[in-house]
Amino acid sequence: MLRVHRPRLIFNFNNFLQSEFPRKFSEKIRIRLSFLLLRKLHRLIGPPFYPVWFFIHKTPKCQHVGLPVTATVPRSDRRRFGVMNLKSTIFPSIDLTYIEDKYSGLSTQALLNIWSSLKHNRGTRNEVHKRNDTKIWVPTNPRGAERLPPGIIESQSDFYLRRLWGLPSEDLVLRPKYLVTFTVGYDQRNNIDAAVKKFSENFTILLFHYDGRTSEWEEFEWSKRAIHVSVRKQTKWWYAKRFLHPDIVAPYDYIFIWDEDLGLEHFDAEEYIKLVRKHGLEISQPGLEPSSGFTWQMTRKKEDTEVHKETEERPGWCADPHLPPCAAFVEIMAPVFSRGAWRCAWHMMQNDLVHGWGLDFALRKCVEPAHEKIGVVDSQWIVHQTVPSLGNQGRAENGKAPWEGVRERCRREWSMFQDRMIAAERVYYEVMGIDPPNSTVRWTDI
Repeated sequence: MLRVHRPRLIFNFNNFLQSEFPRKFSEKIRIRLSFLLLRKLHRLIGPPFYPVWFFIHKTPKCQHVGLPVTATVPRSDRRRFGVMNLKSTIFPSIDLTYIEDKYSGLSTQALLNIWSSLKHNRGTRNEVHKRNDTKIWVPTNPRGAERLPPGIIESQSDFYLRRLWGLPSEDLVLRPKYLVTFTVGYDQRNNIDAAVKKFSENFTILLFHYDGRTSEWEEFEWSKRAIHVSVRKQTKWWYAKRFLHPDIVAPYDYIFIWDEDLGLEHFDAEEYIKLVRKHGLEISQPGLEPSSGFTWQMTRKKEDTEVHKETEERPGWCADPHLPPCAAFVEIMAPVFSRGAWRCAWHMMQNDLVHGWGLDFALRKCVEPAHEKIGVVDSQWIVHQTVPSLGNQGRAENGKAPWEGVRERCRREWSMFQDRMIAAERVYYEVMGIDPPNSTVRWTDI
């Protein structure tokens, strides 16, 4: 029977990173050297050794097993459990409990970012021993809040409106369970007015104003309970990256991130939520009316069905029927995310790529199995009116109309996003010593 005497295992690897040798290299090279060394150790020790986490979630009685470990383990089982009597000084101090708590939900990109995160944790154990016992230091608190008692930590927020008087506990008569955002210009006010009325009081309404006009919206009664954020000439994905952090939208079960040019005459938000739950969809969108503007067959409304999760595309477009654009795919005009799926998608969104092109092909990386958890709701469908309002926010340059410059940037961003994803995955597989999967189609080339 495996017995662990100390639930938190910290092992000190400071000397290498604090020596003169690594200081001569850039952060990127230091990270790469660290991973390569981990890879060598992995090959030397065998499959039980994994970078950073070494051996977590593998043993039935223990969640934290690392190097060194105080445990009663038979010598014959030490290789199987990945337990070694190794006093290493080549990596920074690592608290396995802290890693697991803080980074267990990240995507594969986490392994490439983990070292820069962990360097802030170096010396945590020494800090605890150096401090006076009356001083608070809790390394498992959110970074920067280690000096606070855990009971006072409030790591999440929301968009609930509160009063300036009375008791806080009496502020909220209703706590909306869902969030819907529209990125709008005042010219589309009548369409947005009709759209908002399709959402019940269970929804928080958040408007992102790209034209700077907010006070005019007070002509609508619902606008007084909506949240308004105004920054000129910005896209909905620029807003989403900056104002929809997962810890801000955590109270909401589902997050709708929608364009302003959608006709919702045949749409009921509450019924939509019921169908999403019924069919287990983590990422979804309403079906598009066949005569309205759509690009992909996957998002086109199908008859006599509540939901569809796959389709047929043009010959040669779908080498795998479980991959986009034939499955595991929705467009970026009207996506709906579960809380968990949005947390992943938000981290995948690139801060400088504001149009979101290419995200639709990559969202499948945020749920598993994607071809079962991404789908289109046919019985609650919408019309894409294809109003080129965003293009009008561009600027005429070199004889090109404003919309042409916007479209050119969209395509450029799509290519850049694909390149970054391919490069990140290539580095991950190389570091882990894993043969990468077969290359996929570059949709920007079609």
